[in-house]
Amino acid sequence: MRHLISMRDIGKEEILEILEEAREMENLLNTKKPLKLLEGKILATIFYEPSTRTRLSFETAMKRLGGEVITMTDLKSSSVAKGESLIDTIRVISGYADIIVLRHPNEGASRLASEYSQVPIINAGDGSNQHPTQTLLDLYTILREIGKIDGIKIAFVGDLKYGRTVHSLVYALSLFDNVEMYFVSPKELRMPKDIIDDLKSKNITFYEIEDLKDIGDDVDVLYITRIQKERFPDPNEYEKVKGCYKIKKDYVIGKKFIIMHPLPRVDEIDYDVDNLPQAKYFKQSFYGIPVRMAILKKLIDENQHDNGG
Repeated sequence: MRHLISMRDIGKEEILEILEEAREMENLLNTKKPLKLLEGKILATIFYEPSTRTRLSFETAMKRLGGEVITMTDLKSSSVAKGESLIDTIRVISGYADIIVLRHPNEGASRLASEYSQVPIINAGDGSNQHPTQTLLDLYTILREIGKIDGIKIAFVGDLKYGRTVHSLVYALSLFDNVEMYFVSPKELRMPKDIIDDLKSKNITFYEIEDLKDIGDDVDVLYITRIQKERFPDPNEYEKVKGCYKIKKDYVIGKKFIIMHPLPRVDEIDYDVDNLPQAKYFKQSFYGIPVRMAILKKLIDENQHDNGG
């Protein structure tokens, strides 16, 4: 694995290897002992879009492994403000670091960056396209909290059109056995046709619905997404669908499912849901650290080996 750009670049076996390595990393974190697994290595984080959890969890992961971090988040104080291209930025920074995490508003930006980088590129989100490390931590959360991935029933709720976390996770789940999916959204935010066609070609069971009441009582995971105002080309279209789903305490009590959310949330989950046993979204956020530790170590180790290190 030279880079991590899309979930379509890796298979089920490699996914399970990463999840197993993440469990080992979580066990190491629990010992509270300092680690030196990536001592002397440098991670560069380049974020053309805002981020809290992804950027900070990657930086935490690298530091927990004993490595160092350099970061570029304020574009106004970088050469991007002078008109420097993404290609030139990547060429320069790949000479400074051992691995790069990139978030960019344009679909395909990370793939383009990987063609010009001397070091591994990790896609931390490219527009509404892919967010593979979020998918891996989502899978890890499901595995840790439910105990399996094969055979689960999962309902995706909210912005399924622009939600890159959903797009990545749906594809990854299609690699597992007997997974059933419910896509709950207004008509304006339905899952993109290419993803639906891919599921049909694989004979994956899925249902497209608009009402949460139609998902049934045997769903294992309720995956909530924010209606992403920043992705809408027309603000009026956003106004039509904002607040269309809201998870309240009364709806959750007595249900067997766990609730996940890639965060940040706006108003789609009431705060009084947070303390219910079904709420796993903050634990999900924590799981990003061991998962990203596993990804960083895997990519750096494998590329060192390929380069004769």
